[in-house]
Amino acid sequence: MPGPLVHQGAVVICAHGGQAMPTVPNPRVRVGGQATVLLAAPWTVAACPFPPVSGGPCLTSVWSVGSVRVRSMGQPLVLAGGLATCAPTGVPLAVTGSQFRAVAT
Repeated sequence: MPGPLVHQGAVVICAHGGQAMPTVPNPRVRVGGQATVLLAAPWTVAACPFPPVSGGPCLTSVWSVGSVRVRSMGQPLVLAGGLATCAPTGVPLAVTGSQFRAVAT
């Protein structure tokens, strides 16, 4: 799957507008000076406005589709065009800002 790598400082939001952040950045590959994120790393979602009576708010997220060719420590990386699902709502995450250049450290 092609697409830009997602870094720790990228703006990632749930479908309701809550902000998602990676819990474990990957310092071995950097883009724009910031750590990338391995596909297996969980994400937390903060400030999701979806009401609890409707099954929300979004609390965590996991990426299930990421890089195919680019790997770090033998694992795929998160891509802006990848697929992530939030729990407990099941809505996707969207990346609104990311980088194109990678630098291995």
